[in-house]
Parts: sequence; structure tokens; C-alpha cells
Amino acid sequence: MTVIDRSQKLLKPPLSSSKVRLPAASRKRLLVFDVLIVACWVSTGVAVALYLSSGGLAAVVDPGTALEGAGIVAGLIGTNLILIMLVLAARIPLIDRAVGQDRAMILHGKLGKPALLLLIAHGLLLTVAYSLENGDGIVSETAALLGTPDMPTAYVGLGLMLVVVGTSIVAVRKRLPYEVWHAIHLVSYAAVVVALPHQLSAGAVLGEGTLQRTYWITLYVVAFASILVFRFVRPIVATLKHSFRVLAVERVSNDVVSIYLSGDNLDAFQAVGGQYAVWRFWSRGTWWHAHPLSFSAAPNPAAVRVTLKVSGAGTRAIAGVKPGTRVSFAGPYGTFTSKTRTSPYLSIMSAGIGVTPVRALLEHSALRPGEATILLRGSDSSQTYLWGEVERLAQLTGSSISAMVGRRASGQSSWMSAEAASNGVSLLSLFPHLLESDFYFCGPKGWANAVLLEARAAGLQPHQIHVERFD
Repeated sequence: MTVIDRSQKLLKPPLSSSKVRLPAASRKRLLVFDVLIVACWVSTGVAVALYLSSGGLAAVVDPGTALEGAGIVAGLIGTNLILIMLVLAARIPLIDRAVGQDRAMILHGKLGKPALLLLIAHGLLLTVAYSLENGDGIVSETAALLGTPDMPTAYVGLGLMLVVVGTSIVAVRKRLPYEVWHAIHLVSYAAVVVALPHQLSAGAVLGEGTLQRTYWITLYVVAFASILVFRFVRPIVATLKHSFRVLAVERVSNDVVSIYLSGDNLDAFQAVGGQYAVWRFWSRGTWWHAHPLSFSAAPNPAAVRVTLKVSGAGTRAIAGVKPGTRVSFAGPYGTFTSKTRTSPYLSIMSAGIGVTPVRALLEHSALRPGEATILLRGSDSSQTYLWGEVERLAQLTGSSISAMVGRRASGQSSWMSAEAASNGVSLLSLFPHLLESDFYFCGPKGWANAVLLEARAAGLQPHQIHVERFD
């Protein structure tokens, strides 16, 4: 195992090892998370309950009407999930503070397939139901539906959703440049909009003057207002307030650069170490795409620093921006901060460019000697980005720090080096106070997932785990 100890002996702080009561802020955050989950389930239940209470169940008298009812319920649930997905993607501060934007988007992605399958079932079940009721074939019934006002746009909306979800499949997404995939994903907004008219005109369930109609219009307004306010209006206001420009670009390694940003009113810039923002650099080769970049130093009134690794055409263009370039942003986002701590000790690990939020987190954290244990992970010696800065922060706080360098064995799902794995190393052996710690780790998706599995197996509770994945 290539583990290089770069610290003084771990000093145990005078803290009790007994179970610690969660801080009030953490309890409030977890309560908000629970309320949000309940709200998602309740909204789905209300959608179905309103249909049943309006006579939907009483209308079922034969196989045709049973299929029609099932199709309507599938459509209501599918549409409700789509609107929840839009709210999750809206970057609402309340949701970000409760679960973090990355976790919100993971849930957003998981809802995509069931929502699409429900909408497909909605169309198929209704087509078969109408075919049975009218005595027509499936093809004839489909043609008749296409001739109904607002139905062609409904089919277009379903087709657009097929494209969006299809390109989100991992095997397909890996083949697409991020910018292309993101542009296709924006089509989901159009898919929802073009499907709305048929719900209000062709759907008797949402007939004029009904409570259901009011309920669904309210959901649509909330979803799209959230997108408008938090994805567009709020970032524009913040950008105008701070007027960021590129101050300097510093090369960290062959494929990593740090970008320093200056701006106005930075003393009022509400960001903390460990968070990230979505940045757009207004130069010829970069204005058309935005990238999520973590703060690699705790923001201060003089400057803000982000660090990026070149991984494609988009990041390569950003790495070449010139001083003076205007920068707009959305954020900051993320719960990878000291504000979410719940335990007396701190265990921290990073891999590769995942060191950036870790470095900022350390700088922003008030630590006593021996309170934090840090492990830096790299596949080889070229991945020691910002390690010197992290070492200096560790020395200032009396934290224990070590490094693990080496590639994983071929086909191995472990997060550690092949040598460390063969020697029986584990999280518990590397972090002596792991079970009494908040565990922060950041790195590539596959690596982070492997760490997460071991952390859960070791006995860490969900509120102790804070993970940031670089996808």
C-alpha cells in the first residue's frame, strides 16, 4: 500500500465518544427533507384521489371502461412525476439546503423512466379502451385520435420525452458530448408544455370548472414558476450584483487550471467552502455552455477561485479564458459544507480533482487539533492537485493527513489502490474515529459509489455521510 503519512501524531480532542444529539440546524434540514418526500407522495395520491372522487371508479362498468380508467390514472401519476422532476431541477434553495442539488438531480433522473413508462401506458391503454368501445381497430383508433384537437401535440410531447429519456441512458449518454446531451435535455420543457392542451381539452377528467382542473393548473404554475425564478431570474440578479470577471488563470498541472475571479460586493457573496456554482464564461468559445465548478478555496472579499480539470472541448475552452472575461453564474449550491456536520470528528477523503471542494471545506472549517483525519487519493503522482495546499491547512489545524497513490486492480470495484486492497486496508483502519465522524468524500462517480458502499457497511448513518460526485 502506498500510503505516505504527512502529519504529526493524531491528537484526540476532549470530546465524548457517546452518541451525540443532532444539532438543531441538522434536525431542521432532515425534517425539511422528510417533508419534501411526503409532499411528493401526497401530490401523487391527491391526483388519483381527485379522479376517483369525481366518479372515476363508478364509471368502470366493463373491460373497456376499466382500461380507460387505468389509462387515466397512469397519465395522472406520470404527469405528476414529470412536474416533480421539473421542481427538482429548478435549483430551489430550500431543496438544495435540505438534500443538496446533486441528490435532487439523482432523484430527478430516477423518476424519468417510470414517468415515461406511465405516459406510454396512458396512451396505449386509452387507445385500446377506445378501440373496444367503438369497435375499431388499434390503427384506426390511433388515426382518429390524431385527428382530435390537441392530440397531435400530445403525441409530439410523448415523442420528445422518449428522446430525452433515451439519451439519458448511461450507455447512450457516454457517447454524447455534455453540451449536446444538455441541449437535448432542455427539450423536456417543451414536451411538458405541448402536452398540456390535450389535458385541458381532450381530457374530460380535467373538464372546465372542476377542482382537478384548478389543482393541475396550480401544479403547472408552481413547476414552471420555479424554473423561471430559480434557473433564470435569480442567477441574473446575482450576476448583476457581483459582476464577476476573470482576474487570473493559474496552471496547476498539464490538465488542471485554477481561475481567480474578482467582482463587486464579494463580502456579501453567500458561499461557503465545499459548495459549487454553475459558471458561464462570456468569451467566443465558451459563452454557449455553462459548467458546474467547485470553489477550490473559501470565497473571500478579495477573490473567488475555482479549479477545473480539462476533460473535453468545453473545459478546454474554459481553461483558456483571458483575464477580463465576464462571468455569469448560478448558485452557490451543495451541502458539502461544515454547516451539515452532526458529529464530533471529521473524516475527509478525496480522489483526483475531487480535492477542490475538500480543500475549500477544510479552509472554511473551525477545527481543533486531532479533530480531522484526511486521506488524499490519486491513481498516480500526476493527480496530486492542490495537495500541498491541503497539507498546509492540515498543519495549521493539527489534522492528520495521509496519501494513497496507486491504481486499482483491473476489474476491481474497490475505491483503494490494488496494493492497499491486498493488504486488507479499510475505512475503519484509515480513519480511527470514523463511526464518530461526519464523513466527507469527493471524487469520480464510480469511485465515490464504492466508498459509499463501504461507509454504509461500516455502520455510518445517512446523516453522517456527505458525498460529492464528479460526473
